[in-house]
Amino acid sequence: MEEILKEGVYITPSEVIEYLYCPRFIYFMNCLAIPQHEEQRYKVLMGREIHQEKAKLNKAYLRKKLPCIKRDISVYLASSKYHLKGVVDEVLFLEDGTLAPFDYKFTEYKDRLYRTHKIQSTLYAILIKENYQKNVNRGYICYTRSKNLVKEIAFQERNFEKALDIIEDILRIIQSGYYPNGTKYLSKCIDCCYKNICI
Repeated sequence: MEEILKEGVYITPSEVIEYLYCPRFIYFMNCLAIPQHEEQRYKVLMGREIHQEKAKLNKAYLRKKLPCIKRDISVYLASSKYHLKGVVDEVLFLEDGTLAPFDYKFTEYKDRLYRTHKIQSTLYAILIKENYQKNVNRGYICYTRSKNLVKEIAFQERNFEKALDIIEDILRIIQSGYYPNGTKYLSKCIDCCYKNICI
């Protein structure tokens, strides 16, 4: 297998989400440097607004719902070991001595946790473990459009392995510049910002 040149290359959880939606997003964004202009999308704008508002809320509100003794808010973390960087909405310090990522989603909870939400939370967990040198056994997602419903994710070793495999795949696309297969779900192509140039 071709060696991946990783030095100085960092992947964000947002890029991983784009990759999961369709691997060609990575090619267009990173290899061809064609931006998405996502700032025009309503959900992105509203999501950013939610994040800004949550940072101003009563800082004790989570302690009533979760075994949380304190939290760090909007924490930028990076790992040269895993070639990963991102801003965690909140890092929770739990009563059992472990830490947990807490992520806000501007969406409704619909009877299940989405794969993308699980993987994003796992990536934040990897960053927290690496930077704080503490165990991270679970993560939390707050669905703001479902009355701030909070769902817990219990991490297993295979979750971390899968997330790191995805990072390796993304690094391989960026390094070699190869044109990956697109999504199998053609319905995703209808509203895609790259549909006019995607072959």
